[in-house]
Amino acid sequence: MRTGWQRRRSRKKKKMWDQRSKEQLDKRVGDQPVHMEIERNVEFIGKVLGDSSDLITRWFTIQYIPDRRAVLMCVDGLVDKRNLDQFVLAPLMTRGEQLQTKTDLWMMVNESLVAAEEKKKSSQLKETVDSLLSGDAILFVDGYSEGLIIGAKGWEKRGVEDPRAEAVVRGPREGLTETLRVNTGMIRRRLKDPDLRLKDFKVGERTKTNLTMMFIQGIVDDTLVKEIEKRIQEIRIDSVLESGYIEEMIGDATLSPFPVLQNTERPDAVVAHLLEGKVGILVDGTPHVLIAPAVFTQFYSSPEDYYERYMIATFLRLLRLVAFFIALLLPALYIAFISFHPEMIPSKLAIALAAGRSTVPFPSIVEALMMEMSVEILREASIRLPGPIGPTIGIVGALVIGEAAVTAGVVSPLMVIVVGLTTISSYANPNYSAAISIRLLRFPMMIVASILGLYGLVIALLLLLLHMIKLRSFGVPYMAPFAPLRIKDVKDTLIRIPWPFMNKRPSIFRPVDDQREDG
Repeated sequence: MRTGWQRRRSRKKKKMWDQRSKEQLDKRVGDQPVHMEIERNVEFIGKVLGDSSDLITRWFTIQYIPDRRAVLMCVDGLVDKRNLDQFVLAPLMTRGEQLQTKTDLWMMVNESLVAAEEKKKSSQLKETVDSLLSGDAILFVDGYSEGLIIGAKGWEKRGVEDPRAEAVVRGPREGLTETLRVNTGMIRRRLKDPDLRLKDFKVGERTKTNLTMMFIQGIVDDTLVKEIEKRIQEIRIDSVLESGYIEEMIGDATLSPFPVLQNTERPDAVVAHLLEGKVGILVDGTPHVLIAPAVFTQFYSSPEDYYERYMIATFLRLLRLVAFFIALLLPALYIAFISFHPEMIPSKLAIALAAGRSTVPFPSIVEALMMEMSVEILREASIRLPGPIGPTIGIVGALVIGEAAVTAGVVSPLMVIVVGLTTISSYANPNYSAAISIRLLRFPMMIVASILGLYGLVIALLLLLLHMIKLRSFGVPYMAPFAPLRIKDVKDTLIRIPWPFMNKRPSIFRPVDDQREDG
């Protein structure tokens, strides 16, 4: 959990931000009530929004009382105009039986004429402005000091596609999208549990981004829910454009290279984590859902591990762990053996290495840094290039550069092999955020190995291990269940035992109901 100093600093920052936000809000919007004269409401909203060209203002006359004017306001591109025409304007503009009192008209408009699923009366213009910018329509009727907020969201959205960053051979092909309610619907379709709870927030003083916290009541620890809710409410920032903002704002270790919250774009993975007693954080505008808390081992497991037999899943997890050590240590080991410990290399291999490095003018650290930086640049460039040619350019570029460097005598052939194995191993990680951490840590390891050899490399590994043991994710040890050791929770970490024997949820997440089986 956060330290006392962090909590005091957060409270002080919150107080200062609240005061500043209130001053800015009063300056832009103010605390204005809805006026009975609808011209003043339209004028006020137009002034607040700067008479934007996408603000639609539709004046009309309600036919139930002669000469009773009304206005419907919405933002073009955020609403479904066809539904507004059919279910709001058409009933109000169609001539019907005339009414005698004003009260009957407003009651009839609210309860009968406007055939919208979401309706809400508001007496504050600030609330109407916020609703307009969120995709709702606002109806004002002359002579009434209330506005009717009508749910009419209907912007363009991307369809459901394969998750790009978490591809699997066996398993669902559906990935989450950028629309919040589409995502919650995909999760509810898989988890038909009445105890599934959703709590909505708005984050970002200017973007007012919708955020939903999702958990299963009766499984999740209430302390965890309250802690996450508290941290979300303490967020003070102008804009939230992606879940990465939230990850940094509520995480325990901002300065650590290791992610302490997992992100996924697979609805089946979200459901699996919720069933273990974790909390999902969905942010509107991104397909990536944050999972809290997170431990080290879950970054090296894939949803596919639970769809294959347990022996295959265990083999793949151990293979990913081997790839983790190769990606982190192989270049550093090459530098240490070449520069400090050539006597530890077998004689025949040492002779081959000496022959390969006979024309190389640089020390091993410069050789390794040069090749690693080249591969990282190629990898980044292949992501930014257009889809069809990006992977091709990356592979061809690496082959051409490696072959040319060896031919020119700039690097040794073994160095090209080392870099190739390191790059391939880094792709074996099923989680992109964790893979980037290893790519980042590889360079300090190489530098330490070039200064102190294997001795320095062992010290660096011990310091890294101590850092990982010290890490916490919402109070859960990052290296659990190995540090502290909990034997009963090891059954679904680096190995996976058969489903009939996994009848209890991991205790490291403190679930209220730890039984997976009914009864």
